[in-house]
Amino acid sequence: MSEEKKSLNLNTFYGQKVGMTRLFDQNGHDVPVTVIKLIPNVITRVKTSEKDGYQAYQLGYYTKRESLLTKPVKGQLAKANIKENVTRFYEVKADEVDNSAVGTHLTYDGFADSYVDVSSVSKGKGFQGVMKRYHFSGGPASHGSHFHRRPGAIGNRATPARVFAQKKMPGHMGAKKVTTQNLRVIEVNPEEGYMLIKGSVPGHKNSFIKVSRSVKRR
Repeated sequence: MSEEKKSLNLNTFYGQKVGMTRLFDQNGHDVPVTVIKLIPNVITRVKTSEKDGYQAYQLGYYTKRESLLTKPVKGQLAKANIKENVTRFYEVKADEVDNSAVGTHLTYDGFADSYVDVSSVSKGKGFQGVMKRYHFSGGPASHGSHFHRRPGAIGNRATPARVFAQKKMPGHMGAKKVTTQNLRVIEVNPEEGYMLIKGSVPGHKNSFIKVSRSVKRR
């Protein structure tokens, strides 16, 4: 494989959320940023129109010890001659693909000074009531009132004699895929292995973050 094909620049990659910190701009303003760890994203397979019906790159990330890999994953990596023990995979569609790109790593230079859309699974908060889950105001807080944090009546008379779908009620909060759009990339440092994104992104510490170029803003 030639030296030029050892890296590839795509519009999507996966990183790992480290946490938040802050920077100060030239005017002394406090800028909150999220630190994203740049983990290896390696091309493990190339999908073509002739064989698969569409064109895309399959990429792997999140390396583990070889003893923790399943046999199907080991076989796939061995077939592609991939040395990294990646355990998670995703696909990025492309207008043109290169079959010789298998084994190459993604680069992050194209994300410098740009806007991105960030997706991840939000923090799980367990079973919550309507005041925390949907910001209901609640009832009187004084003594003697029997209506404090409950949702209130949910019925609808004899007609239609049922509770409407999507009624806001207590239940499981969080742990859902969330996408935040149009976040500005403050800094990309591949040498040190981190990216700084302005503002907060969904997900807990050490969770995997999908970073894509913004579809609404460039």
